[in-house]
Amino acid sequence: MTVTIAQTDEQIRATYPVMRQLRPHLAEDAYVPMIRDLQEQGYRLAVIVEQGEAKAAAGYRIGANLAWGRFLYVDDLITDENSRASGYAGELMDWLDEEALRAGCQSIHLDSGVQRHDAHRFYLKRRMRISAHHFDRVY
Repeated sequence: MTVTIAQTDEQIRATYPVMRQLRPHLAEDAYVPMIRDLQEQGYRLAVIVEQGEAKAAAGYRIGANLAWGRFLYVDDLITDENSRASGYAGELMDWLDEEALRAGCQSIHLDSGVQRHDAHRFYLKRRMRISAHHFDRVY
């Protein structure tokens, strides 16, 4: 398994089928322009492709703040539903850990919906901890 960064429009577009499993509200025709806009803000899109199909993808960014210092934040992490339990998520998380260390980060963070129990088990097995409640207000 090889993790690469999706950079071309074609590479980005190839991640849409797997990403829409996590973000079903995203319209296909708006996906590439949205990723391009996010990339201008530091977003990176890592992907594992096998046999011409994206099997797993992770959108992330490197940042810094007073609470965490320098960190890698995972915006999106998804494995194709037909490819789960094949090691893709673990491979992607290992790569993200290495990427965080390469970038001089002190930590890695992500938010996960309260209903995603399988994902929570995966994160806890990877020695992540539940460290906060996330609050939001939708307009």
